[in-house]
Amino acid sequence: MFEVEDIREWRGHDVIDASGSKIGELEAVYVDTGTDRPSFVTIKIGLPTRQRLVFAPLAGAMVGPGHVRVAQAKKQVKNAPSIDTDGELLAEDEQALFAHYDLAYNAAPSERRLARR
Repeated sequence: MFEVEDIREWRGHDVIDASGSKIGELEAVYVDTGTDRPSFVTIKIGLPTRQRLVFAPLAGAMVGPGHVRVAQAKKQVKNAPSIDTDGELLAEDEQALFAHYDLAYNAAPSERRLARR
């Protein structure tokens, strides 16, 4: 399990998939608002003039020398819901993010499940 204080130090490091393929650069950590535990990371992908942030869950992730390895395949992560590099994940978009990774989503319609740290 990751501690928020620890994983925030990894901002800017590589994020790789389960097979070791580089996905992109870690941008931010999102915590579960109910537990305050790290739940997702955003990963900067794309060309320098067309970058975006995609989300990947931290369940099953591991920290290695200079990288974070997520349990999902690169293709699944790159096809995940995304936001602009200066955007934010809207509360109404959270359910689609959880559905993309087949994760249970339990939150009231106006309640946020994820918060950026």
